[in-house]
Amino acid sequence: MAVLRVRFGRKLKYLRKKIDLTQEQLAEKTGLSVDFIGMIERGERAPSFETVEILAKVLKTKVSDLFVEEE
Repeated sequence: MAVLRVRFGRKLKYLRKKIDLTQEQLAEKTGLSVDFIGMIERGERAPSFETVEILAKVLKTKVSDLFVEEE
């Protein structure tokens, strides 16, 4: 399971940077803490299903895109 957390975190970071958002801006838009965003991106914590939906909405992507690694 830790591998999935790390992959999810990398993809979240990639998508966040792709739309030029800082962790602080993403935290503000999602209502999550900056610390929690950082922990997700580092693969230290796993978001709930509800949080995944919120992240996808803010990042303007599909939920499934958060689980697919770039080639």
